[in-house]
Amino acid sequence: MKKTILLPILVATLIILFGCSTSPKENSDNTSKTKTSDKNSWYMPKPGTTWQWQLSGSINTDYKVDLYDVDLVDTPQAVIDELHSRDIKVICYFSAGTREDYREDAQDFPTEIIGNSLEDWPDEKWLNISQYDSFADIMKKRLDLAVQKKCDGVEPDNIDGYQADTGFNLSYSDQLAYNKWLAEEAHKRNLSVAQKNDLDQVNDLVNDFDFAINEQCFAHDECNLLLPYIQQDKAILGVEYELETSDFCEEANKMGFSWLQTNYDLDGDSLSCK
Repeated sequence: MKKTILLPILVATLIILFGCSTSPKENSDNTSKTKTSDKNSWYMPKPGTTWQWQLSGSINTDYKVDLYDVDLVDTPQAVIDELHSRDIKVICYFSAGTREDYREDAQDFPTEIIGNSLEDWPDEKWLNISQYDSFADIMKKRLDLAVQKKCDGVEPDNIDGYQADTGFNLSYSDQLAYNKWLAEEAHKRNLSVAQKNDLDQVNDLVNDFDFAINEQCFAHDECNLLLPYIQQDKAILGVEYELETSDFCEEANKMGFSWLQTNYDLDGDSLSCK
């Protein structure tokens, strides 16, 4: 009788003990995943962030700003390291919606997903982002390079092809799916990611992207479309090419935007509203 009673008790005790011994490992794994996916783990620029945007020429590092936006491939590592040594964040630019003929990986894109040239940029051709799986590895390698070069975040450009004459029948949902994928891949690598232009999709993307970068919303009278980013305490960075600072700076500052007056070459010659 005693053996019959004791055996189930012993078995139950062992189950409890072994169960307890495995729980710390499970908790540890869950904690690790939570930390990796925590939005606070990557850079989140706030409204009022000062910045400098230079994508061509030798980078002028003399600006006293919170962040620089520079070309991912062409910017020397020494420049990024210098900016970091001064506690300046670095955002790295690459085109996510076009193939640039002059990039080293240009020949890696499948021919069938290369479309029309961009207006005013004949060496840049639109990509069929509805089939982004066919070139996803190229974009992942670019994001990996951003990590390797210690960029704090990325600016994927040309993410509004569905509104352009790409040569493909791209839909709003095609663009939305691709843009959300880009943001997710950036965050997997602990990179901040900017929504570049694409104003009609702000409401659908503001929860996925960390800040916005815009060109000429004051010239086109469409800046109000960006306000959901301010409402989520996320920075809105932008430029005007054809307006004078007196035409937009007062309004930009009131709205909490970080705006520059610069030229189309983005060669480092700029004036800030701040």
